[in-house]
Amino acid sequence: MAKLVILTQSLNGRAHELNVDRTTVGRVEDNMFQIAETSVSSHHCEVLLRGSDVVIKDLNSTNGTFINDQPVTGESVLKPGQTLRLGTVELKLETGGAASAPASAASVAPAKTPLKKAEATMVVPRGVSLSDLEGGGRPPGFDTSKEFSKKRNRAGIYFWIAAGVVVVVIVALLLYALSKINPGK
Repeated sequence: MAKLVILTQSLNGRAHELNVDRTTVGRVEDNMFQIAETSVSSHHCEVLLRGSDVVIKDLNSTNGTFINDQPVTGESVLKPGQTLRLGTVELKLETGGAASAPASAASVAPAKTPLKKAEATMVVPRGVSLSDLEGGGRPPGFDTSKEFSKKRNRAGIYFWIAAGVVVVVIVALLLYALSKINPGK
């Protein structure tokens, strides 16, 4: 099974198995592979499985998508052992039994030993297990532990104060005008 393994020091060892035809990668939670790093766009790229090929498609990311330091424009094939860079985060494509294609020795060799140890524990699981479903999950109904509160609309308050002042001024002007028309009364 093919998987993307993060090589960048702060996220070293995190991995995501590519077990569906289309995997979205980005900074926000709705991606299948979330990488919470500021240089990664909210929806950075897609990883597409087409037969035995792993295709990378950039989604107009801010900091770019690169394979072995070559920019991905449109779609590009990522081969095992090559380095995929999303912003400043580097990843490597690993496959189960296939030999890795030669990549730069500096980016692959130092991370090889620690990755083997971390891979088994750092895979990010997705989905819901059967035991979670049988357990019932959350209790039905609303969460009443948090008190509901209405936001104050300050603009509305200022509008009504201004409207009140205008009405008072208009009434005062009308009374003044009436007193000038009929001075004896």
